[in-house]
Amino acid sequence: MATIESRPVLAGPDVQAGRPATEVSLTRVGVRGVEKVIRVCGNGDPEVSSDGDRRAGDYYFAELECFVDLHPRQAGVHMSRFEEIVNEAIDQVVLGESLKAEGLAAHIAEHVRERQQGMRAEVRIAARYPETVPTPVSGLETQEIYTLLGTAVASERGTRTLTGIEAQGMTACPCAQELVAGGARERLAEDGYDGDEIERILDRVPVATHNQRGIGSLHLGRPEGVEATVDARDLLHIVEQSMSSEIYELMKRSDERAVVEKAHMRPRFVEDCVREMIRRVAEAYPALGDGGFVHARQENLETIHRHSVVAERSGRLGEIIEELRSGERSHHHTSMREWLEAPCAEVEASV
Repeated sequence: MATIESRPVLAGPDVQAGRPATEVSLTRVGVRGVEKVIRVCGNGDPEVSSDGDRRAGDYYFAELECFVDLHPRQAGVHMSRFEEIVNEAIDQVVLGESLKAEGLAAHIAEHVRERQQGMRAEVRIAARYPETVPTPVSGLETQEIYTLLGTAVASERGTRTLTGIEAQGMTACPCAQELVAGGARERLAEDGYDGDEIERILDRVPVATHNQRGIGSLHLGRPEGVEATVDARDLLHIVEQSMSSEIYELMKRSDERAVVEKAHMRPRFVEDCVREMIRRVAEAYPALGDGGFVHARQENLETIHRHSVVAERSGRLGEIIEELRSGERSHHHTSMREWLEAPCAEVEASV
């Protein structure tokens, strides 16, 4: 049997570092759809125990995307370096109990920028993770799945991060409820109830309406140099409490009744959910300062229509606090892209 001669692989030219045919810079070049499993040590435990054993921790499924800007005289980026940097970062950074995905994103972004020699690098992480929560009446423990979102942009000025969360809940429509209540008032009046009795009945008895499953997301941005703490679990509570009611995978009958009654006693439009998120953030995070950023989004999966409805609001925290104070519309709603790009734009303006 003939043997195959092993020959050394000769290093070829660094094609990516060459000059492109058309010399124009590119805003973002990179990879998306990178899937990893991230191990998280709970309760602030170190990665390795005192006796030298590696702690098990919890495993979360994460999807990442990494981008870097590209100089006009550089043909391309080294795509394999993205994978190398992600793997190294996951090995070096262990997420603590506070689930700071933006910390991991920042770690990767800073290394991507350095290794790819870019002015700016951006990394996004979406990690699905479980929380065990008690149901409202029976106290039955049920596992709920949420999505943790972390974004970081690294530039010469520093690293800017976004902490985000996505969660589901339930909303009940105020408009349809008022229509149903109007019909109930007419029927009760025909049966001889006076006005005060009718209103007392409707105040005590949840009125029917159509409801929908809602998907809420909230991002909070921390500018460079700001030390304020943003915990994803706090954002999760804001998102869930901004809807008509939380929802649960596993419920006893008493829990089901409590969820339905709560939702119908607290009807909210898709717009109400976003405004409630914004209000709660403004009250809870003044330490982020005027340069902090918030983006709130709510999508309701309609039950009496085939379409879904969406509302969102973004802006610097200073813009939003001033609007809440004055009641006047802000002249400009800063977008997430504008806020993320701000450090890079300021660096370019100074050179």
